[in-house]
Amino acid sequence: MLRRCGVRVLIIGATGVIGSRVVAALIARGDAVSAVSRSPENRKRLEAAGARAVDVDLFDSAALAAQLAGHDAVVNLATHVPPSSRALLPGAWRATNALRRTLPPRVAAAAAAARVARYVQESFAPVYPDRGDRWIDENVPIRPARYNRGVAAAEAAALSFPGGVVLRFGYFYGPDSDFTRDMIAMVRRGWSPLPGRPEAYTSPVSHDDAAGAVVAALGVPAGIYNVVDDEPVTHREFAGSLAALLGVRPPKFAPAWTARLLGSIGQTLARSQRISNRKLRGASAWAPKFPSVREGWRAIL
Repeated sequence: MLRRCGVRVLIIGATGVIGSRVVAALIARGDAVSAVSRSPENRKRLEAAGARAVDVDLFDSAALAAQLAGHDAVVNLATHVPPSSRALLPGAWRATNALRRTLPPRVAAAAAAARVARYVQESFAPVYPDRGDRWIDENVPIRPARYNRGVAAAEAAALSFPGGVVLRFGYFYGPDSDFTRDMIAMVRRGWSPLPGRPEAYTSPVSHDDAAGAVVAALGVPAGIYNVVDDEPVTHREFAGSLAALLGVRPPKFAPAWTARLLGSIGQTLARSQRISNRKLRGASAWAPKFPSVREGWRAIL
C-alpha cells in the first residue's frame, strides 16, 4: 500500500475521461505524475497540466519497464471504447476486448521488472451475473459476455502482481459522455435507455467518483474493488428520475425479450445487478460525491 502522498505514478490512458481527471487529482495532491501519450497534441496538454508526458510503446515490456523505473505505481486505464452510435454494432468492442487481453500482462511484467509497488487495473463491474435484487460483492464470480471476455484476462494479469488492484467500475455517466447525452435524448423521446425489466437494478458511477476511486486505490490492500454509487437504482428509477428532471413523461420500456436482439451487449445491459461498494469504502476514505444517479442527473443537467 502507498499511504503517503508525493508518490510517483505512471498513468496509461491518461487522456481519457477518467484518466484526465486522475492526472489532475494526483497533481493537485502533490504526486509526481508521468502520463503516456503518443500524440504530440495530447503530450502538450498533459505537460501544461503539470504531468511529465511519456511516449513509449506499451507492448514493449522492456521499454515500459525503463519508463517505470523509479515510480511507485502504475495505473492502466487504457481502453478503446467505440462511439456511442456504434456501440451496439457487431465487433464494435473488439479493440477494447483485445486490448484487455494483451496489454495488462505486459504492464504487469514491466512493473515487476521495475520493482513498482502498486499496479492498478481498470475493469468492468457489469460482468457480474444477474442476481435480481440481491446485493453483489467482490466474492460473486464474474460472468463476462462474449463481447467483453477480455475483462477476465486483464484482471488475472493484475492480480498476478503482488501489489495488484482491480477496480470494477460501474456504468459511467457524466457531462462529457456521448453515452450520457444519448441516454438523455432517448428519455426525451419517451423511451428508456436501458433494456430489460423495469425492476432490474443497475449500478452506475460518475466520472468524477470513478477518478476519485483510482486515487484511493493507491492506498488500499491489493485485491478487487467495486466502484459504484452507494445506491444502485432500478431501471425504472434510472430513467424515471431523469425524465422528471427533464420535465417529460416517464419513459416506456420495450419488452424484456428485445434485449436478446441486441446481442451480448444488450443482454449485459439487461442484467439486474445491485452492486455494493462497501469494500472500497471500508478500505479507504473514498466515498462517491453522488450517492445515486438521481443526484448525478441533477448535477449534469
